[in-house]
Amino acid sequence: MPIPPTGTVTFLFTDIEGSTRLAQQFPAAWPGARARHHAILKSAIESRGGYVFQVIGDAFCAAFHTAPDAIATALDAQRALYAEPWGDAVVRIRVGVHTGAATARPDGDYEGYLTLVRVQRIMSGAYGGQVLLSQSTAELVGDAQRDGVGLRDLGTHRLKDLGAPEHLHQLIMPGLPADFPPLKTADHPNNLPTQLTSFIGREAEVAEVRHLLDTTRLLTLMGAGGVGKTRLALQVAAEELVAFPDGVWFVELAPLADPALVPSTIASAVGVREEPRRPMLATLGDHFRAKTALIVLDNCEHLIADAAQVCDTLLHAAPHLTMIATSREALGIAGERAYRVPSLGIPAATMPVDALSHVASVQLFSERARAAKTDFALTSTNAPAVAQICRRLDGIPLAIELAAARIKALSPEQIAARLDDRFRLLTGGSRTAMPRQQTLRAAVDWSYSLLSEPERTLMRRLAVFAGGWTLEAAEAVCADDGLQSDDVLDLLMHLADKSLVVVETTEDAVRYRMLETVRQYAREKLFDSGEGAQLRKQHLNYFRSLAQSAEPHLNGAEQGAWLCRLDMDVDNLRSAIDWGREGGEALTALQLVTTLGRFWLARGYSDGIERLRRGIASAETAGPLPPDLLARGRALRWLGLLLWGLQGRYSDARPVLAEAVAIATKLDDHALILSARAQLGRVLAILGEHDEAHAQLEENLRLAHVLTSAYDIGWTLDFLGELHLLQGNLHLAEQAMTESVSYAEESGDLLLCSGLDGYLGRFALEHGELKQAEERFRRCLQQIVLIGMRWRVPISAVHFAALALAHRQYERSARLLGACMQLSETMEAELNPMSRILKERVFAELRAQMEPKRFDLAWSGGRAMSYDEVVAYALEGSDA
Repeated sequence: MPIPPTGTVTFLFTDIEGSTRLAQQFPAAWPGARARHHAILKSAIESRGGYVFQVIGDAFCAAFHTAPDAIATALDAQRALYAEPWGDAVVRIRVGVHTGAATARPDGDYEGYLTLVRVQRIMSGAYGGQVLLSQSTAELVGDAQRDGVGLRDLGTHRLKDLGAPEHLHQLIMPGLPADFPPLKTADHPNNLPTQLTSFIGREAEVAEVRHLLDTTRLLTLMGAGGVGKTRLALQVAAEELVAFPDGVWFVELAPLADPALVPSTIASAVGVREEPRRPMLATLGDHFRAKTALIVLDNCEHLIADAAQVCDTLLHAAPHLTMIATSREALGIAGERAYRVPSLGIPAATMPVDALSHVASVQLFSERARAAKTDFALTSTNAPAVAQICRRLDGIPLAIELAAARIKALSPEQIAARLDDRFRLLTGGSRTAMPRQQTLRAAVDWSYSLLSEPERTLMRRLAVFAGGWTLEAAEAVCADDGLQSDDVLDLLMHLADKSLVVVETTEDAVRYRMLETVRQYAREKLFDSGEGAQLRKQHLNYFRSLAQSAEPHLNGAEQGAWLCRLDMDVDNLRSAIDWGREGGEALTALQLVTTLGRFWLARGYSDGIERLRRGIASAETAGPLPPDLLARGRALRWLGLLLWGLQGRYSDARPVLAEAVAIATKLDDHALILSARAQLGRVLAILGEHDEAHAQLEENLRLAHVLTSAYDIGWTLDFLGELHLLQGNLHLAEQAMTESVSYAEESGDLLLCSGLDGYLGRFALEHGELKQAEERFRRCLQQIVLIGMRWRVPISAVHFAALALAHRQYERSARLLGACMQLSETMEAELNPMSRILKERVFAELRAQMEPKRFDLAWSGGRAMSYDEVVAYALEGSDA
């Protein structure tokens, strides 16, 4: 492993010229060509003692102890790449080399921002096959030239974002091309402002926008405030300097209040003088008529109509003029292409620390935090808080930069804890920035001030939703006498056009949401308006109706589809329940949380337990009237079921279910009696009270037959089968569960069907009928996946581990058992007692049959598998 150089370091940066084009033009050949490029570069660097400290896409960043070693590496790499038989996808790299001060960090990266930026900019000025050197490097290698290798003086050039010009040299390599077009540096007419901070995490967006510029003459970059539209436009403009020999001009419209000043503002930026008695727009049209130029018109939203008119007039007058506009919404003129600027990539909730440093939003936070506090570093201790900050700020660059600035006074953990009051926390941006860029509130205020009154009304009312909404939900919850339901769609589209609402389209539905920062702002406006309580009540009633519509379908053939439908609004459902309990609608909230009982169970949402518990307590003290006994009984039934079904808390579930049975008996509610008593019987069986369990289940079976309830007959027979299994009577258990199958299929309950398939597969395994066992286990797992019951996959993994053991496939069995344990831990999913017994039996047999190292290796392999990998591996079959 090479030692990272530090102090005075020679850096070599490379990049593949036209990699996006190659990937699109030669999709079959590109992966192999890219892999060969990587191998050549890695070999060339390491053979000369270089240290690769970063690979970003197709770009290599390497450090060397000496400048001659870096130059030799560049020569070796270019020769090898030119000699490679590429076929169609010919790879050529541009190379930049610079020597400067830098310090190696413990994490393998480097401190030395200006040095690293300079070598990056030098490389960016080159063409494929060209190697450029800075003056400092050229001075160090001057005496090392030999064998025809030499340097060509290219003079001084201004590099983008860097104030002082750089004297550049080109490495001349015998047998390789030496003549290239003028360098792609900033030596072209422009007024682009120098950027004092680095541009992070937008490589794909820059490439996409530059591609779009090849197909349109007016490109509007749209997005929410602070998302980075201006910075992206400036970066693209800087990289397009060569394509516009007559100039690239940046025009800032944000300070303008008078729309009539737009043409004169453009003229001032470009350097065009006003002509007497002639409209400035006409003068501009003449100026650009024969020019190939680019104008970046920044912040058009508050002057949208006039900006659109100016763009339309200039583009018609000047056939070689191209324009980039930035705005909250599109300009809406013929020929315009709109590109919605996304937020920076955000880390997944479970992403390991070493992967976080490659996520764009985390990179931005870390770099800006180091600028504010030089000793800041991303560590295993603070990384979870940094990741939380980036996620909760939706990857919005402005918000992340403002948060990073707080690192001078607060730790990442403290910043994350204060984000519920982000508008107070995220202030104090650059004093030289526009006022709306100095605080997060000002950025959103700017957008809100441009809305019409009906748009403001809908925006603040939409803040009542959590996690998104449908058009139907918005119409039902947000409309009233002052805002007609028929107007909601048009207003919603206006908000989406202005980047205040995000539209998400799937195969099944169109949904809408706000970025969390926008939602917090709108929520403040909602409660300032005095409409908050009424909107929350309407929200609660709407989602109670949705849950009531879903409930009859949650144990039938449409079970999977309805569970998915509820999943899309799980945040709204939780929010409605919590507000109802706290806001004087305790009984309605209890009815909602109870109606969703099967949803909590099927999806493994253990938070349903606490919501049921709180709901019951709140309903009991909700007013002068006696509590609704039926609502309480149903809630208790689901509370007991979730306690044992999701958490294995059988002792806690027993008194809860006993009370539910007592209430049901008092009310003579047969449906509640059947469901609660069946659950109680099952809990008693697990707790070892077999006689009482048998009495409860047999009585339940008798009543279920009287009422001809296939659903209750099926479940009661299933529980009776488990009781017989616990008593060691395999024959009676198999008989009861086999009889249950026809009732389960009649009711269409996939939850019951999947459980029965699992048990019947185990019976087949006991009889040595391995093929039948595999068919049952496969169908069980497929049904579990179909309805999204992830928490039951560990049970299926035990089944397939037992099957693999029967086939003497010991590694496969150990791997599945390791996967079972990993999923159980990460999902906090309790195996039921029968599955635990089977798991322990398989574990003991594997330990007896396998060498410890073989077992540990297979077990660890299983624990490293993801949920999807476990499902796929189990379904591969016993022959895999």
